[in-house]
Amino acid sequence: MTIVISLSPEVEARLREKAAQSGQDVSIVAAQMLASVLEWEAQDSQEAIEGIQRGLDDFEAGRFRSFDEFAL
Repeated sequence: MTIVISLSPEVEARLREKAAQSGQDVSIVAAQMLASVLEWEAQDSQEAIEGIQRGLDDFEAGRFRSFDEFAL
């Protein structure tokens, strides 16, 4: 699949520099970086959802403190 995106000159320069340093084609480096960020975002979202669920479960089970207790 081909996707065309517009980058600022600064971002393009950084991407080209990274590709040159690794000796890889700029398209490959860009694809790897996008895949990495998308994977990180999915994992981060899942961890946030799990944390919220743990908090809700704790609250429903009566495992919580008042704000005043927490602040102390």
